[in-house]
Formats: sequence, C-alpha cells, structure tokens
Amino acid sequence: MPQHRLNLSRKFFINLRLAIAGEEQEYTSGSIRKAIFMLSIPMILEMCMESVFAVVDMFFVARIGTAAISAVGLTESVITLIYALAIGLSMAATAMVSRRIGEKNPEKASQAAAQAIILGLIVSLLTGAIGWIFPREILGLMTEESEVIEGGYRFTRILIGCNVTIMLIFLINAIFRGAGNASIAMWSLILANGLNIILDPIFIFGLGPIPAYGVEGAAIATTIGRGTAVVFQLYMLSSGKGKVKVLLADLRFKAEMAMRLIRLSLGGIGQFLIGTSSWLFLMRIMSEFGSEVLAGYVIAIRIIVFTILPAWGMSNAAATLVGQNLGAKKPERAEKSVWTTARYNMYFMLSVSVIYIVFANHLIRLFNDTDEVVEAGALCLRIIAGGYLFYAYGMVVSQAFNGAGDTKTPTWINLISFWFFQLPVAYLTALHLEWGPIGVFLAIAVSESLLAVLSILVFRKGKWKETEV
Repeated sequence: MPQHRLNLSRKFFINLRLAIAGEEQEYTSGSIRKAIFMLSIPMILEMCMESVFAVVDMFFVARIGTAAISAVGLTESVITLIYALAIGLSMAATAMVSRRIGEKNPEKASQAAAQAIILGLIVSLLTGAIGWIFPREILGLMTEESEVIEGGYRFTRILIGCNVTIMLIFLINAIFRGAGNASIAMWSLILANGLNIILDPIFIFGLGPIPAYGVEGAAIATTIGRGTAVVFQLYMLSSGKGKVKVLLADLRFKAEMAMRLIRLSLGGIGQFLIGTSSWLFLMRIMSEFGSEVLAGYVIAIRIIVFTILPAWGMSNAAATLVGQNLGAKKPERAEKSVWTTARYNMYFMLSVSVIYIVFANHLIRLFNDTDEVVEAGALCLRIIAGGYLFYAYGMVVSQAFNGAGDTKTPTWINLISFWFFQLPVAYLTALHLEWGPIGVFLAIAVSESLLAVLSILVFRKGKWKETEV
C-alpha cells in the first residue's frame, strides 16, 4: 500500500479513537471536515443506541404474549407525548449551550444547562404523577380490552411514572452535544442499553431471588438502565471534566432564561408532533389496503428509520457546529459547516438508496416472506429511496435552523410539507384516485423532497444567522 494511503488510514483511526474517547476539541476553528467527523461519529452511535431500547424490550416482551405486546405498544404511543416535550427542550438546550460555548462563555452555558434540567424535572414530575396515579385510565383511553389493561397497567405506571429518567437522559445528552462533548452522550446510552439488555430477561422471567415480573419487569429494567445512565451524566456534569459544569447549588430557577428555553422548545415540540401525527394518519390510510400491505409498509419504514440514524447523527453535528460558530461570530463558517455536512450526508444516503433499490425484495424477506408483504414493502423502499438526494440536504438544513435557535422556521416548513401537502395528497391519490399504496409512497417521497427544497431556499436567505438565543 502506498505511503500516503497508510498515512490517511492511520490518521482516520487516530481521529476515530479521539472521537469515541471524547477528548476536548475546538470546533470554531481549524478543519471543518475534521470537526464534522469528530462530532458525527459519537452522535451516530448515540442515535443507534437510542433505537436499541424499544427493540430489546419488544424482543423479550414478545415471549410473554400478545396482551403484553399490546400494553407496551400502547404505552409507548402515550410516551410519545413525553418524547415531544423532551426533544423540544433538548433542541432549545443544544442551541443555547452551543451558542454560549462559541462565545467562550462556559459559565452562561452552565446556567442554561441548569435551567434546562430544572424545566425537565418540573415537566417529568407533573406527567409522572399522572402516570403513577392513573395507569389503568391511560390504557383505557387506548383500548377496551380488560386483559391488556389489567396485564399492562403496572408497565404503564412505572414507565410513565418514572419518566424523569427519559426526560433527563434526553436533556443532559443535548447539553453535552451543544458543548461539543458528544462522546459523553454516546457512552451514557451505551451504559443504559447494556444494563437494559442484561436486566430485561432477569426482571421479566425472574432469576434466583428476583421474581418474574412479566411485562412490568421490562419497565423496571429500562428505568434502572436509564436511571443509572442519568447518574453517570450528572457525575460528568458536576465533575467539571467537560466545558459545562452544573452543581446542585446551580439548580436555582431563573425566570428569564427559563422562559427563553421554553420559547425555543415550542418549535421543537411542534416539529416532533407534526411528524408523529402525520405518521399516524398515513398508518390509518394504509390500513385500508389490508394487513399484508400494511405489514410491508411498516417493515419498510422500520428499515428506513434504522438506516437514517447515521444521517440524523450528522444532522445533529451540523446543529452543534452552527450554534458554536454563531456564538464565535463566524456565520460564514457556520454556513460552510452546514453545506459540507449535507454533502457528506448525501454521499451516505445515496449509497443507501442504491442498496434499497437493488435489494429491496431481499431486505423485506429478512422480516417476512409473504409475497404480498414483500411486494408492498419493496415498492415502498424503492419509491422513498428515490428522494434520498433531497432528504440528505433537508435533514441537515432543518437541524441547522434548530442549532441556530430558529426553531419556528422548520416547524412551519414541516407543517406545510406534511399537513398541507403529504396528508391531503396521500388521501387523494391513494383512496379517491384509487392509486392504492403507491399514492401514499409517492406522497411521502415528494413531501420530504418539498421539505428539503423549502428548507434550502429559506436557509439561503440567511436570516437564521441573526437569531438571538
């Protein structure tokens, strides 16, 4: 192998080790490509770890019975509302912390982090009290089957009642990302997932003196795993090993900063709820075409979501770079970071799209080999993959707005793309024009492309550079 290739390989693995180890890096100067790499690697791994929770729980719970599966699925649909609040606050925390870090003001960054944690605690304690007192009633809103309610209400009570672990793991990881310490966020989720994988079968099926809790055991294991990770996060925050340091004495409510965080978070909450509600409406439309077609669609979307995670990792890296460079009064570097990240994201997603288009049938058959399921799922994969060039840019640019603290713009763009375009077009083409499932698939592909085009057009105007955080 030529010497220059050896040097490139050696440099790659050195940077990879530094990215995973989490050594302090400067992101407002130097190589933008290196900054993207150092932030993206741990953020990609973090996103993958977050997706593992639901998969592991469902894997073990599926061995209990259909009532247990239903209880988990229904509870997670309610938890979506808590996710919306957590993600909204997380976007606001990342924007404020990254801006203060870019301004070389770690004290203000720490104050913003403290206010985000206080708000998270308030929200989670209020929602947790409702979940702990009314678990049967919550499940009763979703189903009338007494077997599901009686068999699963304890799972609901623990997961929603102890949602403070969900809220804080999201929030504190967002603080670390905003400070550029993405590897700490990654390691906290590795810790949480590792414990969840070990504890799930123990608490669900029992071991030694620990009784078999059934589906309730999945909630216990997940809460312990996330709770332990939160303790680790709090230790890292209070130890001062990173750029942001929060002590118990810092957790004093500051109304002005808290209100600023709330205003920023509203856009993030809106973005999540718009996307989630669109997904639910599309599921309802797809259910009109039978269980096999619906199954193919669900499998295809799960495959797409899982492979999009690395792209979200790169998008989160762009958000941090934008926030820090705007804080450092370097808007041109912030913009260049976005276009560079988007280009790398495009390379990745185009590679994935080729795999989907060529091997769509084989990928769906890994999950189900029913001909109708494979046909619908493969068609969905191929059509949606056709718009990956646009999605790559749309994801990064949307997160760049959020990183700049402009959460309103992507909320409006999501509203236009999903509610005003995607849902009406899917309903019209699939049901009224009788195109069938292909109408839904095309509506998704075109609406995501529309989102990307609108995001790029607005981003180029540059008003996001003037956003005050």
